[in-house]
Amino acid sequence: MTQAGTFLPSYLRALEDGKLQEKAEQALARLKACNLCPRRCGVDRLSGERGFCRTGRQAVVSSYGPHFGEEDPLVGSRGSGTVFFTHCNLQCCFCQNYEISQGGAGEEIGARGLAEILLDLQRQGCHNINLVSPSHVVAQVLEALCLAAEAGLRLPIVYNTGGYDLPETLGLLDGIVDIYMPDYKFTRSEVAEALAAAPDYPDVVRSALREMHRQVGDLAIDRSGIAYRGLLVRHLVLPNGLAGTKEAMCWIARHLSRETYVNVMDQYRPCGRAWQVPDLCRRITSEEYAEALRAARTCGIHRLDSRRPWRLAVF
Repeated sequence: MTQAGTFLPSYLRALEDGKLQEKAEQALARLKACNLCPRRCGVDRLSGERGFCRTGRQAVVSSYGPHFGEEDPLVGSRGSGTVFFTHCNLQCCFCQNYEISQGGAGEEIGARGLAEILLDLQRQGCHNINLVSPSHVVAQVLEALCLAAEAGLRLPIVYNTGGYDLPETLGLLDGIVDIYMPDYKFTRSEVAEALAAAPDYPDVVRSALREMHRQVGDLAIDRSGIAYRGLLVRHLVLPNGLAGTKEAMCWIARHLSRETYVNVMDQYRPCGRAWQVPDLCRRITSEEYAEALRAARTCGIHRLDSRRPWRLAVF
């Protein structure tokens, strides 16, 4: 079950015993007065109303295809099959996908169309299905997954999220998602409020990380170097220590596991509205990134993604 090509994703078992359809129905029902994410907007998305995420009954997709810029255990030789969902339940002023997350670039797509996208990624040979920014479309994803699984989908599901997720919503994904890949963006409430309009983010993401780790454990990788189950945490290093890197790394080591696979990312660059925030108006320095890696190792985190770093600014 752990060899490349022989691992069966969790949702196939849920499909057989009827739980996948049941979870999809439960999630769709919660769209009536939407409370799927920490915003708890309460709008009737089934009738097309839109709350903070600006997404109604149908998911909105910006693009999809094999992606080779993800973490090593996801990319392999054939790429990670990414689906970029439009809009987001966060409002990060520096988002590198600003045109998608806040600009609204994309097209509405129904369950059958989304299911066909998942199957097409499988036909293209991708190692997994990588759902990018799915927190506000959990119901739509489950609905489409029912159809795709019945039609022969057999790839692991990667839940690639900003980390602003409710444990009770993640509970609907228990036994469905194989790999969780959340961000751990900020450790301080005042920073999260200023940069993402989410002062509760630090508490929310910690609860979410605990639930994700409870469900899937540490990242498991087969002999060919491809991940098939577990937790992979991303942390984007921000200028001037805004992300709280050392605190984040120490929390992961203490409350999850020192075996947590972490990508300490160096690719911050001013995007979106970042130019309006003086502390965000530059890339990080090589010294800042080196300090972030030292902090991770000092806290006991040793499974660090080994991709070559982006070109860093030197001041």
